[in-house]
Amino acid sequence: MITERPDMGEWLHPALLLMLGALPLAVLQGRQRQVWQLVLPLLVLAAVVALPAGLTIRLELAGLELVPLRVDKLSLAFAYVFALIIFIGNVFALQVNDGAQHVAAAFYAASGLGAVFAGDLITLYVFWEIMMIASVWLIWRRRRQAAYEAGFRYLIIHALGGMLLLAGIIAYWLHTGSLAFEALDGGGPAFYLILVAFLINAAAPPLHAWLPDAYPEATVTGTVFLSAFTTKTAVYVLARGFPGTELLVWLGVFMTLYGVIYAFLVNDIRRLLSYHIISQVGYMVAGVGLGSALAISGTTAHAFTHILYKALLLMGAGAVLQMTGRSRLTELGGLYRTMPVTFLLYMVGGLSISAFPLFSGFVSKTMIIEAAAVEGRGVIFLLMTLAGVGTFMSTTLKLPWYTFMGQDSGLRPPEAPLNMRIAMGIAALLCFVIGIAPGWLYAILPYPVEYQAYTAGHLIKEMQLLLFTGLGFFLLVGVLGGKNKISLDLDWFYRVPGKRALDRLGGGVRRVDAAARQAFMARFQTLEGWATHLRLSGWPLRSWPTGSMALWTAVVLALLLVFGLGR
Repeated sequence: MITERPDMGEWLHPALLLMLGALPLAVLQGRQRQVWQLVLPLLVLAAVVALPAGLTIRLELAGLELVPLRVDKLSLAFAYVFALIIFIGNVFALQVNDGAQHVAAAFYAASGLGAVFAGDLITLYVFWEIMMIASVWLIWRRRRQAAYEAGFRYLIIHALGGMLLLAGIIAYWLHTGSLAFEALDGGGPAFYLILVAFLINAAAPPLHAWLPDAYPEATVTGTVFLSAFTTKTAVYVLARGFPGTELLVWLGVFMTLYGVIYAFLVNDIRRLLSYHIISQVGYMVAGVGLGSALAISGTTAHAFTHILYKALLLMGAGAVLQMTGRSRLTELGGLYRTMPVTFLLYMVGGLSISAFPLFSGFVSKTMIIEAAAVEGRGVIFLLMTLAGVGTFMSTTLKLPWYTFMGQDSGLRPPEAPLNMRIAMGIAALLCFVIGIAPGWLYAILPYPVEYQAYTAGHLIKEMQLLLFTGLGFFLLVGVLGGKNKISLDLDWFYRVPGKRALDRLGGGVRRVDAAARQAFMARFQTLEGWATHLRLSGWPLRSWPTGSMALWTAVVLALLLVFGLGR
């Protein structure tokens, strides 16, 4: 049942609360800023928890009906985990003395909350654009040339997505007369424009390279926020607007494998984990494409668990970067000696992303794979299972082995600061609690769930895959290490030729400009010679008094105005 409350005094949108509450972070210093960093996310979490399912706020603006707040089980499930990661991310960032970064992170998180509660396409678009603008500052605030360049590329791609989304919204409104954000009818320009815009934020190939390009260049704490909101908001809007779209099934499966393959090729630990974001989001995209109640609930559950364990993994990698100044596998090794807590907490995230029993990924990822089996999609089932093997080998075995174990690099950094370890500990605890008691997570999913993760069949299948994968890794450990090289991605095909095309275009424009200037000067010199030859008085060429110039300027402007109004 939908409840409408036009009285604006009866509610405060969690996104608005977070935006307003973020403003003091720009000026607060020291302990006051740290206290507010912890209090504000808790207030937002309380505001989200207080929202009743079924609440809808409608507004009239310029003849359009807007729904800035639409609360149901799908939006609440994403909002709960968004609010949790805002708190965890702020704990992790307590030691950062950068007001601009904290404000940007808060506005970025608020835009994610605003998007999942948006009941109309205009409200969604507004928060979509805020998300783009706020998030890029988490990249630029690292203050390195590589971060500036990656941030601009990130901005260009997301600006393209925003333009496609706006064009799709306009086309949809003209076609249907509605701006309601519900499941969109298949076919037509509006359908595909909006779908492509959503897929850009989901980091779907070929326009996916913004993610592994930009996230490793972001600040240590900013990457934690980046991993949570852009791609998962995209998963939410896909689940809301495009459930059952067959294209998404195959695209999602391709993403699961593509991300895993590239994770094997890269040397930077944060870039490796960034490619695994693409892979894990692929499971969710495929789940949206399957479209069944089990698949949509599995997608929602996996988005929930992914935000937590991916944040944990990136916090572990960020702690290594913070304490050593290094992030390449070929420059690391042996860190478990002085960073044992970071190592153990990272492993909780690694076991979670690998769907190891008793950890969160096991109770969510297997739900999507099971949905494919129930639908009789054998090939989809096998390919997603295969991607899971690669995830375990690269994220849970390769990265920690060459970072924390393996050959000793001689580095002896101290443990990560206490606030970082506390943040990682909270995320790790949630990963473990969800893994052993998933009932409360299943209870908040959009559809009733009767799925049982801990069956003999699931346990035997997962343990066989993981154990044999582990055996294969240790047999090949000598050849699976990081390689100090650059791995070209699909973006090469439009970045390099695109730059060359722009260079050629610029050269052509300069040549045309030079030729035009030369032709003009030649004609001018001809006219000047003709005037001299006829011994004219020089009236067009002489210097005029200022008053005369003002008079004729006024005359010309008056004529332009008359002709302009006449049209």
